[in-house]
Amino acid sequence: MNQINEMIQRQLQHRTIREFKDISISREVFDTLMEIARRTATSNGMQSYSIIRVTAPSIKKAIAEVCKQEYVGRAPELLIFMVDQFRNNNIAKEKGPTTENAADMDRFFQGFTDACLASQNVVNAAEAMDLGAVYLGSILNDPIKICEVLNLPKLTFPVVGLGIGYPNQHPQLKPRFENRLRVFENSYRIFDSYLEEIKDYDEEMTTYYDLRNANRRVDSFSDQVVTKLDTSMSNRQEILKAIRQQGFQIDI
Repeated sequence: MNQINEMIQRQLQHRTIREFKDISISREVFDTLMEIARRTATSNGMQSYSIIRVTAPSIKKAIAEVCKQEYVGRAPELLIFMVDQFRNNNIAKEKGPTTENAADMDRFFQGFTDACLASQNVVNAAEAMDLGAVYLGSILNDPIKICEVLNLPKLTFPVVGLGIGYPNQHPQLKPRFENRLRVFENSYRIFDSYLEEIKDYDEEMTTYYDLRNANRRVDSFSDQVVTKLDTSMSNRQEILKAIRQQGFQIDI
């Protein structure tokens, strides 16, 4: 029971770690993380995802450039979780029947979900072993480039990156708004005024210091929402094109 409580406590104290000590993760620890990924729940038992462990400095540098985050190249472990229908498609081909369905939208999202679940399980395990982690959704700044750098075949697609290592920083716990704004019973709840509902949270966020901008407080959450929605990255608008380029039939 104490072990369970300790794991829950770690999850409640989750922080994104971007700076790591210059200490390698042991083979035993890495293998344990990969075994935990292997045992993660998977849609229909199809295990439609794969993980690429990036160790070559030149590839790390290329990924960091896509992410526009220099620290990515310094992560002791850099993992890319990806949709992988290529493997099962080839298994089916060797059995003989047609395999056109491997490219459909349903299979794509099965693999996407599998990759997300595996990455979260790995983070939980990493934190249980005193490691820290940072999710890298920024690999999708240029998914076509990531596919090229990692030599990804058709019917695969990058989902999320993960940097792992021993923490070299202790960030402030980032505030979150109350669960009443996201946990509903039986149907979706619509509020009369969302600004009124998050008033206290907005104020709390202005006292939070993000270590990426350590010399100033962050904007209120509502201001961040406006800024994010007003910002559009051209390459991000081409993700559907990149998914199709990888052989998936994603229709609008």
